[in-house]
Amino acid sequence: MPLPRISETEWEIMRIVWKRHSVTSADVISQLQKEDPTWMAVTAKTLLNRLVRKEALSYEAIGRIYHYSAKVSEADCVSAATRSFLDRVFGGSLTGMMAHYVESRKLSKAQMSELRRILESETSK
Repeated sequence: MPLPRISETEWEIMRIVWKRHSVTSADVISQLQKEDPTWMAVTAKTLLNRLVRKEALSYEAIGRIYHYSAKVSEADCVSAATRSFLDRVFGGSLTGMMAHYVESRKLSKAQMSELRRILESETSK
C-alpha cells in the first residue's frame, strides 16, 4: 500500500499521534491549542477525519469517544516525504541537496564531524 500524502497541517496531527500512540480528538485539540491557541477544534476534527480517509490513521469508537492511532509509521512517512522533496526540488540528487545545504549554512565543527561520521559509516556498509 502506498503511503498517503500528508499536508503540512496534517503532519502536526500525526506527530501528536505518533508520540502518544493512541489519542482522542480532545487530546489532539488540547495539544495543538497548547502550542498555538488559534487552532480550532473543528479544524482538528476535519484533519483527523481526512487522515482516516487517507488511511494514515485508524480509529476505535469506545462509547461516544473515538480513539485514533497511526496506521503508518513516522519513519516511513519521513522517508517518503524526504524522497518527494528530493525529487521535486533537487531532481533526485542527494549530492545536490547536500551541497546546497552545506554551502548555504554555516555548519559548526560538531555538525561537520557528525555529517562526516554518518557518510563514512554508510560507505563502510
